[in-house]
Amino acid sequence: MNDKWISDRLNNIHASGIRKVFDLAAKMEMPINMSIGQPHYDTPDVVKEAIKRAIDEGHNGYSPSQGIAPLIETIQESIDHQYHHDDRKVFITSGTSGALMLALCTLVDPGDEVIFFDPYFVMYKHLVSLAGGKSVMINTYPDFRIDVNRVKDAITPKTKAIICNSPANPTGYVPSKEEIQGLAELAAEKDIALISDEIYKQFSYDHPFVSPAQWNKETIVIDGFSKSHSMTGMRLGYAHGPNAIMQQMIKLQQFTFVCAPQPVQWGGIAAWDCDISHHANDYHRKRDYLKEELKNDYEIAGANGAFYMFLKTPWGTGTEFISEAIQHNLLIIPGNVFSEQDTHFRISFAAEDSTLQQGAEILKKLARK
Repeated sequence: MNDKWISDRLNNIHASGIRKVFDLAAKMEMPINMSIGQPHYDTPDVVKEAIKRAIDEGHNGYSPSQGIAPLIETIQESIDHQYHHDDRKVFITSGTSGALMLALCTLVDPGDEVIFFDPYFVMYKHLVSLAGGKSVMINTYPDFRIDVNRVKDAITPKTKAIICNSPANPTGYVPSKEEIQGLAELAAEKDIALISDEIYKQFSYDHPFVSPAQWNKETIVIDGFSKSHSMTGMRLGYAHGPNAIMQQMIKLQQFTFVCAPQPVQWGGIAAWDCDISHHANDYHRKRDYLKEELKNDYEIAGANGAFYMFLKTPWGTGTEFISEAIQHNLLIIPGNVFSEQDTHFRISFAAEDSTLQQGAEILKKLARK
């Protein structure tokens, strides 16, 4: 094997800092782990039973690339009721990350620009690069709000798409109705594709989640079951948007992911009607606990949703602070994994209360060093 075999596109993509932290965690004895970006509760029993039943009944082969009809019909009925868009169609994807890749590869030509907000979900810039595009990042520090005027100023003739993530990873920020409406109307006015990543929409604590699809009927919505129903390893997502775009994404899925795992799709039908509000309420409580514990030592912005806080370091860079935290057996994620800046760090409160209590004590100790 020779390095020249590796494509330029892969040489420009580096291993995720999150994965590096996970690798480190595997070598540590009993770490206090506040780094994990997935729910700490188990998949609902009704979902597991539906998947087992599907396996036992022989639903183990390929499904149609767009997904099994009963799941599509279940989601489509809900989407139709919510948006009343005649042209808005649903299909099933291999996770939300798979849906994002399909959307960007469907929309973006080499040299096209894609706007998103810094801090950002770690995959965005790499998926844009994979599609041949150029990332254009809008700085949202210090409060992580969406400034539509900044977005307007960043638009050029090469702008092809805007990605919006609400509630946001890593900040937990949930934009207001006015922010989302302004962004949706700007994208429609400029004839720019708007991709709305809504995987955390079940976890909005301080005000209701709103989708830009309410004001922009051509919004491409990416969603799934991973975070809400603790199905991260099952790779079940869905997308909905203008039929012409969905058909192109399905065509691409035929030649990439083929289909979402069929037994899990049957589990998705059970998940759709499964109430997870008690989990959302529990994360709301955990969020409130950490805000109260850390408010005197850290600047806390965002944290209105998802299960993350993105805290400014009280001293040093994010990388330096994380190195010190690791010395205290605390695993958290440096902010430069999600940003062009190295001033913050991400903590996850998707953990047992005892872990959060231990982590909060260490964080307070580090801040007062």
